[in-house]
Amino acid sequence: MLRRLNKALPELILGILLYGALLQAAGVWLAQEKLLYSTGLWIGIATAIFMAIHMAVVLEDAVSARGGQGKLVAMSLLRYAAVVLVFFCMTRFRLGNPLSGFAGVMGLKIAAYLQPFIHKAVWKKKGSDDLPQSKEKKQEE
Repeated sequence: MLRRLNKALPELILGILLYGALLQAAGVWLAQEKLLYSTGLWIGIATAIFMAIHMAVVLEDAVSARGGQGKLVAMSLLRYAAVVLVFFCMTRFRLGNPLSGFAGVMGLKIAAYLQPFIHKAVWKKKGSDDLPQSKEKKQEE
């Protein structure tokens, strides 16, 4: 379902989850309050995944001419307001460490940079004949 929405979205989510697992493995040894660190991190990771899916939905709506630039701006502001609300609740109710939550949300940025590498790794694992570029090259020959 996610691939129908955006071809890169599953790989982006995989990158966010891998980043979260890496931070969990590294940070749990360094954190003094391990539970707050972990819950903050995974709340941030969940927020990053929500943001990625929301961006894909909004971009699909904008490209299919169902929305304009005003809708893009409004949805972007709504997305960031939701992030602020998540951080407010995390801090107010002491659900997690806000710094580890911020690190989790930054997983969206890290995953966006790593997505081309994850794409190559996933397609290489499935077989080099399945690469979209190699199919196009074969058709040209």
